[in-house]
Amino acid sequence: MRRRRDVARQRQRLFLDNAGMTTNIDYVGSELEIFSHATNWKAYWSNAISGYLGKSVVDVGAGIGATAQTLKTRHFDRWVELEPDSEQTKKIRRAQLEGAIPADYEIVCGISRDLDPRSLFDTALYIDVLEHIEDDREELATISNFVSPGGHIVIVAPAHNYLYTEFDKKIGHFRRYDRDSLIAIKPANFEVVNTGYLDSVGMLASVANKFFLKSGTPSLGQVKLWDGFMVPISRLLDKVLMHRLGKSIVFVLRKAA
Repeated sequence: MRRRRDVARQRQRLFLDNAGMTTNIDYVGSELEIFSHATNWKAYWSNAISGYLGKSVVDVGAGIGATAQTLKTRHFDRWVELEPDSEQTKKIRRAQLEGAIPADYEIVCGISRDLDPRSLFDTALYIDVLEHIEDDREELATISNFVSPGGHIVIVAPAHNYLYTEFDKKIGHFRRYDRDSLIAIKPANFEVVNTGYLDSVGMLASVANKFFLKSGTPSLGQVKLWDGFMVPISRLLDKVLMHRLGKSIVFVLRKAA
């Protein structure tokens, strides 16, 4: 268990320790594969951020390429999969060869500082990624240099630090977020244009798990139960609650023109 946590933390520091040369560390864990089956959830958050996707996108911490696969039905002039782990990058390339990811998407094994300094993107995506980065303020400051004026930084992240569990720690989460904590780390030349919470039913389940059940890593069956039953109810209930409660937060920043 200790080695597993140490390796996960090394991977997060990969976002910070780079000094012009890409470093690599193997990522230990299977949660990306398990949560890749959450089709209703992916449809939900992707719909929530769809209005902020420009023609050019950098997907920071792309993992196994799940975000690219979720959003591939839209046309993009440029899409960059940016992932620091070489094994995960291989999985993205394999998915591309199999046709799950468009052939013209660029795949880069690296971190934000590895991007071509001439690159500018309409949208920088952090889909369940920012919580893995120890110095999240510095990370957003770095990526802000690659966002076009009028472009967006889009964050989807686990919400509420009081819901932080052993599972969060095991998969390398430094924290969970709320609106105030994200505002506190936004780059100075960006304004908040949207913030809200998703999955109110899932939040209730997380509260129960945190204080009563205290279970560890969810099984594939549990993920499918959540995705198939709780997420569809949340999509209805969240509207009634005006997105004030939820297990995840959507946070969108726009760069000054």
